[in-house]
Amino acid sequence: MDKIIEKLLSSTEPAIIYKTRVNVLGENPDSTEIEKLQHKIVESERVRKLLSRTDASGKLKPVANPYKKWYGAHWVLARLADIGYPEAQKELLPLRDQTYEAFLAQKYLKDFKCESKSAAYSKKGVPVINGRTRRCASQQGNALYSTLALGIADQRAERLAQLLIKWQWPDGGWNCDKNPEAKNSSFWETLIPLRALSLYSKINNDQKAKNTVRRASEIFLKRRLFKRQKDDRIMNPEFLKLHYPCYWKYDILFALKVMAEAGCIDDQRCVLALDILEQKRLDDGGWPAEGRFYKNGKLKYSGTELVSWGGVNKKKTNEWVTVDALYVLKEAGRI
Repeated sequence: MDKIIEKLLSSTEPAIIYKTRVNVLGENPDSTEIEKLQHKIVESERVRKLLSRTDASGKLKPVANPYKKWYGAHWVLARLADIGYPEAQKELLPLRDQTYEAFLAQKYLKDFKCESKSAAYSKKGVPVINGRTRRCASQQGNALYSTLALGIADQRAERLAQLLIKWQWPDGGWNCDKNPEAKNSSFWETLIPLRALSLYSKINNDQKAKNTVRRASEIFLKRRLFKRQKDDRIMNPEFLKLHYPCYWKYDILFALKVMAEAGCIDDQRCVLALDILEQKRLDDGGWPAEGRFYKNGKLKYSGTELVSWGGVNKKKTNEWVTVDALYVLKEAGRI
């Protein structure tokens, strides 16, 4: 443990040092030393690249599409929120406005009932089929989470939270599947809204949000984070691989991280996923990235990142994966 902590603390990435000191070692995030460290995050090459495509107004290109994978304003805010960028920074307000305007557009404020998949595309609005709202809630969820975590949320955050609560499915999660027979929530569309509403409920002491979080957490817990209920089989082999970042996708490390944030990591149904995470530890005490959901290259291709997050090598420690794994295990009382 000492060796891997020492390695993380000597990282060239100030964000890794920040996450180690605050998330793993439990240092006060409001201390003068940590504030100085966050200033280094702002000045880091990584952050400069992430924010390099701003126009004269401070908005990120492509201005009209903040959801552009993975370098649009929506995704950049999510990354900054996860690496310890300091709160209430004015330079992020144009990115916030881009994201809010995109995901609080008029088409998301109206729903309509229909009976078929084709009818769901017949007009603007959010379709409701068989009593279930078919919406990619991870989009509003990420917008809510990142702006709250970065301390730049305004009154529009409440509207995002209300929409997420309104769209929740009877089983507790969310799904954008427009097939009428779809009745189970999606792991991909549920984890980020759960994360967002967990933070929202803590900040605002909102009981409706707390109830929503409790119901949403059951989507994962009753499946032990990666198993089918009906036959106990692995839902998707990719769920057991470690990645960073996960964006809107899913793996057990991201799920355990959200469970820890939501206060669910002590639930016995997390034990198997925690065991698997521990088994993946390398000899040097770190964890590898076993897959990735991004590519580096020309920005004309969807899914392109402006920066690298350590690459993929099953035998080599990835700092981003490692610092999150240590946080999860600390919260679970395993280290």
